[in-house]
Amino acid sequence: MTEAAAQPHALPADPAPVAPDRDLMSKFDGLIAERRALLDSGVTDPFAIVMEQVKSPTEAVIEGRDTILLGTYNYMGMTFDPDVIAAGHAALDRFGSGTNGSRMLNGTFQDHMEVEQALRDFYGTTGAIVFSTGYMANLGMISTLAGKGDYVILDADSHASIYDGCKQGVAEIVRFRHNSVEDLDKRLGRLPKDAGKLVVLEGVYSMLGDIAPLKEMVAVARKHGAMVLSDEAHSMGFYGPNGRGVYEAQGCEGDVDFIVGTFSKSVGTVGGFCVSNHPKFEAIRLACRPYIFTASLPPSVVATAAASIRKLATATAKRAQLWTNARTLHAGLRQLGFRLGTEQADSAIIAVILEDQQQAAMMWQALLHAGLYVNLARPPATPAGTFLLRCSLCAEHTPAQIERVLGMFADAGRAVGVIA
Repeated sequence: MTEAAAQPHALPADPAPVAPDRDLMSKFDGLIAERRALLDSGVTDPFAIVMEQVKSPTEAVIEGRDTILLGTYNYMGMTFDPDVIAAGHAALDRFGSGTNGSRMLNGTFQDHMEVEQALRDFYGTTGAIVFSTGYMANLGMISTLAGKGDYVILDADSHASIYDGCKQGVAEIVRFRHNSVEDLDKRLGRLPKDAGKLVVLEGVYSMLGDIAPLKEMVAVARKHGAMVLSDEAHSMGFYGPNGRGVYEAQGCEGDVDFIVGTFSKSVGTVGGFCVSNHPKFEAIRLACRPYIFTASLPPSVVATAAASIRKLATATAKRAQLWTNARTLHAGLRQLGFRLGTEQADSAIIAVILEDQQQAAMMWQALLHAGLYVNLARPPATPAGTFLLRCSLCAEHTPAQIERVLGMFADAGRAVGVIA
């Protein structure tokens, strides 16, 4: 019997592999080259920092050095709060490490209900829905609210999650000039009067730390029959009498339909949410794909969030200290001669604007080696092609730490040639 007869069902030999006509990774060659040039200049990779140990909301060990943290969004310093940590431990003991399911299936635990109630109490709303991240909250709310034939009107400097929420949906997208009430009014006036319209705003813009004129913008949206969604991720906890955000501080709570926020800033953990008083708000759970088709947050995470939110409701002293810290640092940096993103301390974010990527990277590294961590930000994340160092204040920063920070900025700025 021949070999072919012995193996009548033998498969033909695999064809020789054919190279793809186009390598899908080739589009990243420019980014790879730019990163390589930065590293070849001797700068530590600013986007690959490892926290070897975190000692407190304001201190960590990076590259073996004790380092002041001035580049996190831990605005209210809740990450090491004893009550918050205890709530997480208790939830781990009761429910284990994860949910293994979506909220629509087996992923709703008692702590998910607790954190949504904590949000209703904090914001004084009838509805609250928790998402896996703040990014997912914007992605889900915008793509679900605005459908075919509707319009989403957004600030040109909106966060990536807002832009991606628009891409996820099928509504028409209209942009207006950053913080321009007049341009918003003009663009809304051009839209069909009977079309559904959602105006998306942010209380604090995360790169420069500037705030929106929400009161005027919300009034314009109402004039044109539009609904309003305000992202208060960077203002929750310390803006307004109850810490609800810029929209509360500017007195337009009754005219904002949806508030989006995150747990990864002032709350001190991870997760996102939307709150609303709309009577049909619960229907979002039945239609929102980023809510339905993703795993729910672990019980320990939502338990820590609930504990933190309830404490933020009465954190008056923390709010006052955060504002003191922000104003002190902003005034000190201006006095040293740095160019800043805002004329005054509008928020807990202070942006130091540099000339180009090389200067920004050198300044960033000089600060890191001195024991200070800030964020190096560059296009396309930054507005108008700017390169900047972003500082984020915490209520737990001490006056002594702020003084040290100013000293390190002075030394680094002079060494790099940013200031005289």
